[in-house]
Amino acid sequence: MRAWLELVRAPAALSVPGDTLAGAAAAGRSARPGLAAASVLLYWAGMALNDWSDRKIDAKERPERPIPSGRISPEGALGLAAALTGAGVATAAVFGGRRGLALAGLLAGAAWAYDLRLKHTAAGPAAMAACRVLDVLLGAGPHTRAAAPMALAVGAHTYGITLLGRAEVDGATPATVTQALAATGASAALAAVACRGGDTTGRLGAAAMIAGYLATAGRAQAALRADPDPEQVRQAVRMSILGLIPLQAAAVAGRGRLAQAAALLAALPAGRWLSAKVATS
Repeated sequence: MRAWLELVRAPAALSVPGDTLAGAAAAGRSARPGLAAASVLLYWAGMALNDWSDRKIDAKERPERPIPSGRISPEGALGLAAALTGAGVATAAVFGGRRGLALAGLLAGAAWAYDLRLKHTAAGPAAMAACRVLDVLLGAGPHTRAAAPMALAVGAHTYGITLLGRAEVDGATPATVTQALAATGASAALAAVACRGGDTTGRLGAAAMIAGYLATAGRAQAALRADPDPEQVRQAVRMSILGLIPLQAAAVAGRGRLAQAAALLAALPAGRWLSAKVATS
C-alpha cells in the first residue's frame, strides 16, 4: 500500500480539493464536494502516469521510486492511471453535468499530454499550469470569467513549482530561483485582485491567507538563494505544494466563507506530517 501511496503522491493531493473550492467561491456559487473528488482522482492519475512515463529516467536518478525499485510494475502504474482518469472524468460529469465533463476532459487531456509529450520540453511548465487553471474553473461552473483571476493565480503558482521540480536532481540555478519567486509574486498579486470585491472581513481574511502563502511557499523558495542543492530544492517543492492551500483559502475567505477557509488551512499540518512519511516529489 505504501508503494501505491508514493506512486500517486497521496499527501500532495491535500492541495487539490481547494482548487474547486476556490473556483466556486470566486464565482459566487456553492462548492460541490463531488467536483473536488473528481479533481483528486485526476491528480492521482497524473502522478501515476508521470512515474510510468519517467520510469527509465527514474531508474538512473531516483531508483527508490515505486516502479524502478520493483515495488510496482509499469503495467500496474499505467493501468491505475487510466482507471483513475476514467473515474475522475465520470465523477466530474455526475456532479458538474456537461460543463463538468468538458472541463474534466480537457484537464485529463492536458495532464496526459504533459506526462507523455511535454514534460521535458519548454512548454512543460505552461502545460502543468494549464491543468490547475482548468481545475479551478471546474469548480466555477458557468461563471468562468469571475473565477479567471483566481484560476490564473493558481496557474502561476503551479508554473513556478514546475520550474523548481526540474531542478530536484541537479540543484537550482539562480535564474530558476528568480523565476520561481517571480511566479509566486505574480500568484499573490492575482489572488489579491481576485479577492478585492468582498466585504471588509473577507478582504482582511484573504490578505492574511495571502501572507501565509508567501510565508510558506515564498520563504522556502527564497531560501534556495543561499542553499540551492537538490535536497533543499525538493524541500522547497514540497513546501510550495502545501503553500497552495493558503492561496486557495484566500479566495474562499475573500467571499466571507471563513469557516470553509479555516477547514482548508487545517489540511496544512496534516500535509506536512504526511509529506514526511510518504514521498511527494
